[in-house]
Amino acid sequence: MKHSQIEEKQGKQGDFFHTKHGFEKADWHQHAPSPQQFQPAYLSSPEFIKNGYHCEELRDGFYWVTSGGYDAAFLVTDKGVIAIDAPPILGENMLAAIEAATNKPIVKVIYSHWHSDHIGAAAMYGPNVEIIAHEITKELLTRFPDPLRPVPNTTFSDSYLVELGGEKLELSYKGANHCPGNIFIYAPKQKALIKIDIVSPGSCTFMHCDASENISGWIDAHKQILEFDFDFLVGGHITRWGTREDVQTSLEYFEDMLSFAQEALKEFCTPVGAAVFFSTAPADQYSVSTENWINSMVNYVTDKVLSKITSNGQKWEERLAGVTTNTKYHAYTIVESTRTERSHWGYQKRGTGGTNYFV
Repeated sequence: MKHSQIEEKQGKQGDFFHTKHGFEKADWHQHAPSPQQFQPAYLSSPEFIKNGYHCEELRDGFYWVTSGGYDAAFLVTDKGVIAIDAPPILGENMLAAIEAATNKPIVKVIYSHWHSDHIGAAAMYGPNVEIIAHEITKELLTRFPDPLRPVPNTTFSDSYLVELGGEKLELSYKGANHCPGNIFIYAPKQKALIKIDIVSPGSCTFMHCDASENISGWIDAHKQILEFDFDFLVGGHITRWGTREDVQTSLEYFEDMLSFAQEALKEFCTPVGAAVFFSTAPADQYSVSTENWINSMVNYVTDKVLSKITSNGQKWEERLAGVTTNTKYHAYTIVESTRTERSHWGYQKRGTGGTNYFV
């Protein structure tokens, strides 16, 4: 009977793929609903439902375009259009948005970074546009070629000024964060900032810190965003453009998580604390012990974050969408990045027995 019950849960059933050693299906009844600010009115508008995209002029020819999950932007000038990114989920709807705003041609394209989920439709802009990106982005697209992501023909290392038809965009690179080569794109006249895959306005962002590579740099990028004088933030995801308050809220959430991750490491990751997890299972089952050890730290952080009363008197699930589902994934990433990117507070001395460092 037990075996048959296990068999019944294998494979795709309805809207979930079941397997013995994988993830359990999440039940939406057990999770907090998204805050109201995460559900802007356009999502239920006939135009959005029909067209598959929403476009707003934020200020003075600077436009934000969204699929309701992915964002891009463009700037209309007297001499043509500067397009910023090309998410495949938007695809030619990006072209439709531009054509609805102006009859001027697309002259320049800016890549925020090399990831295909944000520039994987860039080939649609045609062969005659100038493509501007960081030099690392060119290096990566040359190494891993994709015909849908043409290699940039203009690159820079630290900063670059894009000028067209009396308009300006200031590009800058402040080091690795979400990925190497991920740049800041700033329209000073319109006070609009594009910084992709750091802050998802109104949301705690996608799993594992938006699948980011350098988590110390990713958290620091929140602070770098706040150094700009902006009224509008295009973050790449999810349902709306962002504000300064959105950045501050996201930073507070992840700084809470970082603080609790450091607590967890002190509790579970010292030589003495870690030994508890490796003293029960056989030595050849070390991976089971490791999973329980890491997941205990993750659960500690998740519990602390979700139960905390935050700076405005609310819990995080009341302030940000996705908190009850995604916090555990963020916690794993923050714990591991703290363990690999930050100081271990010491190291093993000669012999056995440990000092108060984490392993």
